Amino acid sequence: MDQSKIQLFENSPIRTAWDEENEEWYFSIVDVVRVLTEQPDFQKARKYWNKLKQRLNDEGSQLVTNCHQLKMRSSRMRLQERGPG
Repeated sequence: MDQSKIQLFENSPIRTAWDEENEEWYFSIVDVVRVLTEQPDFQKARKYWNKLKQRLNDEGSQLVTNCHQLKMRSSRMRLQERGPG
């Protein structure tokens, strides 16, 4: 799964990866949270997601699962581990 690509949502970049074998797109949840909360700072968006994930987990929500992080290209095009959880 090395077909990383930047998609635009409301003119904001969202990192994605295409899994050709399973024919599925994966999206950087932190990028999505950053856009939806209109947060220009990546680190603040990451902290927002971590806190939201913790609260959902504390409430017993099963929306957040323990998933392996995917390696996605950073905004500087370096491979970094990013994931849904």
